[in-house]
Amino acid sequence: MHSTRRAFGLLCFLAVSTFPFAGELRVGTASVNITPPVGIPMAGYYATRLAEGTHDELNAKAIVFEQDGAKAALVALDLVTLARPTIDEARRLIAQLTGVPPDAVMISATHSHTGPLLTGISTRNAVYGGDMEIAKLYTTTLAGKIAESVRLAESALAPARLSAAVGREDSLPFNRRFLMKDGTVGWNAGKLNPNIVRPAGPTDPAVPVVYAESTAGRPLATYVNFAMHLDTTGGMQFSSDYAFALATILSRVKSPDMLTLFTIGCAGDINHVNTGIKDPQKGPAESERIGTVLGAEVLKTYTRLAPVVTAAPRVRSAIVKLPLPTLATGDVEKARSFATRIGTKSDPKFLEKVWAFAVLDTFGRDGKPLDVEVQVIALGSDLAWVSLPGEVFVELGLAIKAASPFKHTIIAELANGSIGYIPTKRAFVEGNYEPVSARCASGSGEMLVETATRLLRELHQP
Repeated sequence: MHSTRRAFGLLCFLAVSTFPFAGELRVGTASVNITPPVGIPMAGYYATRLAEGTHDELNAKAIVFEQDGAKAALVALDLVTLARPTIDEARRLIAQLTGVPPDAVMISATHSHTGPLLTGISTRNAVYGGDMEIAKLYTTTLAGKIAESVRLAESALAPARLSAAVGREDSLPFNRRFLMKDGTVGWNAGKLNPNIVRPAGPTDPAVPVVYAESTAGRPLATYVNFAMHLDTTGGMQFSSDYAFALATILSRVKSPDMLTLFTIGCAGDINHVNTGIKDPQKGPAESERIGTVLGAEVLKTYTRLAPVVTAAPRVRSAIVKLPLPTLATGDVEKARSFATRIGTKSDPKFLEKVWAFAVLDTFGRDGKPLDVEVQVIALGSDLAWVSLPGEVFVELGLAIKAASPFKHTIIAELANGSIGYIPTKRAFVEGNYEPVSARCASGSGEMLVETATRLLRELHQP
């Protein structure tokens, strides 16, 4: 009898020693280098640009959470965008290599304009080098590297605690659409333009910060989100843009081993350009300035962090069928004509190129709606992440945050695939670059807001 009790006690001891305590949060982090080879075409512009070197490495960064046996992963890549097939393949590999369910993985692009052009994204990418063999080969490697980042993060799981707070940085973001004196809405209207009346929309100055540390107080990760384009560094070298300076500053203060994972918020109409000053705002120095200012706000926000009561990760997602823009008779022929003239002496005007690529991509869908994913990952009743599949206008993100029952709602755009710009209904009426470029029809953004709000409410548990 006594031996039986001793054996039972030993078994209980081993179980407690081997497995996490009930309710214990564990966090793991990892970073995998995804810097492409020199010579690959670069993304972000309407031109063919072949990379000449590396200013700072591009990475796939992952954070894995585990509690009560449930796991979820957040991954961010220093790329301008990601296609849905890459997401699907990465999730498939993650399911093979780890215990993280594929539907509990959120994969986003930071939207750095100094990364590589990927294959299979759009007609525009194909024209500017996306069909080059070097681009094809690089694109095929991405899913494996994403999966590896999650595998490494899972292998590093250790007891941890989370805290969160929201900073505010008003001096960096600007709405790049403007109401002009002639009644039109301008886009990137230029420095000190006397015809600007006012911005056509708001900004979102919020800086959500989620901090993970070991139970002994060792820094593990800082997750930072900010709604502003990453199009500052420029040039012909790879760079993660202002996210590089941000991560560098935080690691110097906290620990060189701490992972800084940055995601972009709803910034479809938000950039860093202050039209009220004449000074140029481009290049590595400007990128470093922005990252430094943002980093300073994160450092201030550290002092306001409050513990997050976590629970097992909960996930909801939905596929939303977004309608396509309407094509008029003759649009396809006209768009093809513009496309054939690109790079010649009769090179089309900028908005003509933008319109032509949008028409050709829309025509190529043969009337099939855009199937996009909206995903929510929640840790407890205070903290949730939302994925949105494109460059989303800031007002749509603000609407989701306002309707969310979670204290901290973090929106990562360009996540789980991308369909390009997603403007508001009002912006479609106003016109100019983003609505002309959009592959979805008016009202699509509002459909995503409705879906995200529903999923957040379904997941919220008091």
